[in-house]
Amino acid sequence: MKIQNNGFLSLEQLQDQYLNLNRQTRNETSGKAGLSFQDILSQKTTTESSAEVKFSKHAANRLADRNIELSKEQVERLNLGMARAGAKGINESLVIVDSLAFIVNVPNQTVITAMDQADSDENVFTNIDGAVII
Repeated sequence: MKIQNNGFLSLEQLQDQYLNLNRQTRNETSGKAGLSFQDILSQKTTTESSAEVKFSKHAANRLADRNIELSKEQVERLNLGMARAGAKGINESLVIVDSLAFIVNVPNQTVITAMDQADSDENVFTNIDGAVII
């Protein structure tokens, strides 16, 4: 191998550097090949289904303004509704829990707005592509 003193690598040095790098990355990725598709899928679905719903600032303000307090059971049902909407491919969902209505952005797992039965006089909900009643 020819070593140059001018600060530049020779073609042989570059070739060795990149060929060794490719061998190392192949060896590193081959270690991950031990997981089956089913294992990876079940890991993903477990982490996604265990995710808690978040509340946007607007939704949190709506809940506070209307003195709405959610019980732990209602939050669990809201999570269940969000998971069911996601399983059906819904992006913006109306989730009804007891007398409360929530508009949920399913991909972000975020409640956009919330209202109780008294606030939904017209019972018209726009910009949704599905509804879940829990």
